[in-house]
Amino acid sequence: MRYFLLLLTLTLLVACSPNLDDLHAYTQSVNQNMTVQIEPYPEFHAPPVFTYSAQTLRNPFTHENNSTVRVVQTRQKNCLQPDFQRPKEPLEAYGLDALSMAGSFTSQGVKWALINSNDGILYKASIGSHIGLFYGRITHISSNSISIEQLLPDGAGCWQKKETTLSRASASGEHNNG
Repeated sequence: MRYFLLLLTLTLLVACSPNLDDLHAYTQSVNQNMTVQIEPYPEFHAPPVFTYSAQTLRNPFTHENNSTVRVVQTRQKNCLQPDFQRPKEPLEAYGLDALSMAGSFTSQGVKWALINSNDGILYKASIGSHIGLFYGRITHISSNSISIEQLLPDGAGCWQKKETTLSRASASGEHNNG
């Protein structure tokens, strides 16, 4: 009985093998009749040589931390003006929309605020520290917010005070105006 089943299985396997002769013939005829046209590679020419001749100028590929633009402003008499000669503090490189309050703490009787910038740097600032692009100064720090007094130009050569609040609930890119 075993030999019979083995013989039957072998017969079925041999009988089920496909006849691929016509497929091989068709593939061979297609390969013989097909012409392949490949475009030649484009010719690349070397660009002209550029000689860098500005060695004495600032390197355009490095970031200078203290690069501040001096504002030349004609001062009006009897109106509010920021101190243009004062050196800028690190938080004055950011707009308030790029800053968020991360927390606050008190050390040796001084209240400090932790401020996170949108590029991931954490700063600490106290009352009187300067912040923002518009000559802002921190006037009050609480556990959930920072009050900032900014000087905004009025277009006539004078500057107007504006109170702004940066709250702890704000994410970087959002701030509340007071």
